[in-house]
Amino acid sequence: MTVRIASTPLDAAMVAPEQRAGGFDPALLPGIVTAPGHEALRARLEQPGVLVVTTGQQPALFTGPLYHIHKALSAAALAELLERRWSRPVVPVFWVAGDDHDFAEASHAEWLGADGSVAGAALPPRSPDAPLTPMYREPLGPGVTDALAALERDVPPSDFRDASLGWIQRHFRPESTVAGSYAGALAELLAPFGVLVFDSTHVAMKRAAAPLLLRALGLAEPLEADLAAQAEALSAAGTDSGMHIGLGATLVMLECRLGRDRLIRQGDGFSTRRGRTGYSLAQLEALAAREPERFSPNVLLRPVVESALLPTVAYLGGPGELRYLGLTPPVYRRMGVAPQRPLPRWSGVLVEARVDRVLEKFGVELRDLMQPPGPLEARIVRSRLPESGVTALAALRAAIESGYATIGRAAIEVDPTLEKPVQGVKNQALAGAHEVEKKLLHHLKKRQETELAQLARARAAVWPQGKPQERVLNVVPFLARYGPSLLGEIRDAIGAWYAGALERAPASA
Repeated sequence: MTVRIASTPLDAAMVAPEQRAGGFDPALLPGIVTAPGHEALRARLEQPGVLVVTTGQQPALFTGPLYHIHKALSAAALAELLERRWSRPVVPVFWVAGDDHDFAEASHAEWLGADGSVAGAALPPRSPDAPLTPMYREPLGPGVTDALAALERDVPPSDFRDASLGWIQRHFRPESTVAGSYAGALAELLAPFGVLVFDSTHVAMKRAAAPLLLRALGLAEPLEADLAAQAEALSAAGTDSGMHIGLGATLVMLECRLGRDRLIRQGDGFSTRRGRTGYSLAQLEALAAREPERFSPNVLLRPVVESALLPTVAYLGGPGELRYLGLTPPVYRRMGVAPQRPLPRWSGVLVEARVDRVLEKFGVELRDLMQPPGPLEARIVRSRLPESGVTALAALRAAIESGYATIGRAAIEVDPTLEKPVQGVKNQALAGAHEVEKKLLHHLKKRQETELAQLARARAAVWPQGKPQERVLNVVPFLARYGPSLLGEIRDAIGAWYAGALERAPASA
């Protein structure tokens, strides 16, 4: 394998999640997205005392950035460790949040082009006045054909190219929905790692979740007060949840004529925020009985629903999720739902051999590439100055400083008013030396454009667009270059990452 996996440090305070009563409701089995090999995986959920480790994400084109895959493999690695540790079945589950309506976020994918710069493709934008249709209802449309063609153009020939592109092409078709294609692709990719993909928008899941959403509506006012108090406590402790609380907003969304809309408390009832359609609680209860698929939780209620429906011991999230999940403890208490433990998902960088060669060539560290361009390039160009020139410039500056210091003292003895003019002339002399150095570096930079381009490509591979690699680059080109064994290597690295913390945790809680 010609790729190195670099993990970010894991907070040593992380310990094993608490156990809880196990057991899975078979009525939810239809919510599992089918994939080859899933029959045996589904059967694992029906074992007595089964537990699950969950993670999840909103759908995205071509399975989105790498961190979507990192989340799923994190669940697989932690579930395997806990199963061995507790001697009971623990199943990894990926929860597809197909209710999400952020088309702009879901409709694009990025990768590295042939020249090493960031390339990508996107579906045609949704009209500004279009309804905010959830991704499980949003068709990919003919634009996905152009997006696939762009991806194919940028993936060079390799042993695994056809298989990787074939996997994406099987699922991302014009007639498929954004969420359906995403869920199907993940289910196929993750089946070898024992990960079950749940479609949270399946009618079986919606029927099971509806009573919880109605309960949240009935508790809307005290829940809002609880969340406001929790946000204030977090702020006092120096933590920003990143969420806006208040103004009567409930934790429940409803699909209406303008798409997915937030239900707001309005007098003794509710109304949709954008559509301003009013409902009593009784009307919403009747609607949920007829059309449960129109109801969905917001991001604060979603983990509560997951924990209520599944025997969840841990939810694995990214930094932003863990920050806003700090608001949720009072929601669990008020709703009477046992909370799962929020834990960090794995985060890291895939460092290809070509990047390591650049690091070695220039004698720099990976962290040096994960900084804005400029200082590193200047340092490298400066290092290419002939030693004689560096020595001469240093000697010239030292001579200017020393000589003008002597002249300055003599000038003060002659006339104190000469101190500033002498200082000004010294500064001009230093500026002249600096200008000479600038000209030397400018010409060196022009001569070293090839080397600096290598540095730029290496940076784009690990810090594309000034962001972490896992938040930008798509998995398909990596699979095309290195094959499915790459995912196994990532999963193993994640397992070692979690094992270090679990070794310091008690065997059970």
